[in-house]
Amino acid sequence: MVRTKEYLVSHGIRPSQQRMAVMSFLLNHPIHPTVDQIYSALCDSMPTLSRTTVYNTLKLLVERGAVASLGIDRTSERFDGDTSLHAHFMCEQCGVIEDIRLEGTGECLRTMGPKGEIRSIQLLYKGLCPQCKQTEALQNNN
Repeated sequence: MVRTKEYLVSHGIRPSQQRMAVMSFLLNHPIHPTVDQIYSALCDSMPTLSRTTVYNTLKLLVERGAVASLGIDRTSERFDGDTSLHAHFMCEQCGVIEDIRLEGTGECLRTMGPKGEIRSIQLLYKGLCPQCKQTEALQNNN
């Protein structure tokens, strides 16, 4: 929790119990969760936690740059505790979202845009994850 507390403070966020729990979950579970997934994961250990609190906490975390909001899922907003420059892969079958490292391309991407300040880049690859690809291949062979 010390790492989480320091991380929040470094982004100008007062570390409450709820904020630390949400941020800790994001830092320790790189699954790009929704508000509901975060709430479901934390509600048993924090009975007073509400979905509204999770939503408001995420809104603050995004506003302060501590968390990235991913507009890549049409059904619900996803959140990423990793704010470093990276791309995402989304399986079109099961919806899993995984990080793709962009070794050596970060500065190149930042300089391709207008002369102003680029604060966010979202690069998304879509296709089939290995498990869904294997399932599809088995279905096509039958």
